Amino acid sequence: MAQIRVESEIPGKVVSIEANPGDTVAEDDAILILESMKMEIPVSAPSGGRIVQILVAVGDTISEGDEVAIIEA
Repeated sequence: MAQIRVESEIPGKVVSIEANPGDTVAEDDAILILESMKMEIPVSAPSGGRIVQILVAVGDTISEGDEVAIIEA
């Protein structure tokens, strides 16, 4: 199975995690929510699959391009 590394497209603070390891997600499902510039912005699955690992925790500050999750397609 192919592993897809999900990257953040924006910098921000992780305010919630919407999917857990083992969960099945569809393309565009929210994996986590970032707060950036006082707005909540979802980081979505680029394709469907099973969440293998979440690489961040609530409260973490991440940069654009940081890997936040791994999905097994």
